[in-house]
Amino acid sequence: DVQLVESGGGLVQPGGALRLSCAASGFTSDDYGIGMTWVRQAPGKGLEWVGTIYRTSSSTHYSDSVKGRFTISLDNAKNILYLQMNSLKSEDTAVYYCAGPGQWLWSFWGQGTQVTVSS
Repeated sequence: DVQLVESGGGLVQPGGALRLSCAASGFTSDDYGIGMTWVRQAPGKGLEWVGTIYRTSSSTHYSDSVKGRFTISLDNAKNILYLQMNSLKSEDTAVYYCAGPGQWLWSFWGQGTQVTVSS
């Protein structure tokens, strides 16, 4: 069974940086390895797609709200997905989840990690 475990969340001041990790296990190329995705949910809000990296091409795609500030990367050897977040804003406060197998198909979820941006 596919398991995704997020980590790295915490409290950070506006303008700060944080790197999230997602350790993946139990997946195959058929169910997870296509496009690895980050989504988030702010307090009282719905789910928001953050970005995706495609395993084969390493091509990345980002939401307009985070483009230029966030970077997704993938360590294939360790099966770890990363989200580097720079220039954080209060609006980035949310629970962040990694998901797969695609940019818009989120069949597999982790438990999420809380990111709070506040002074």
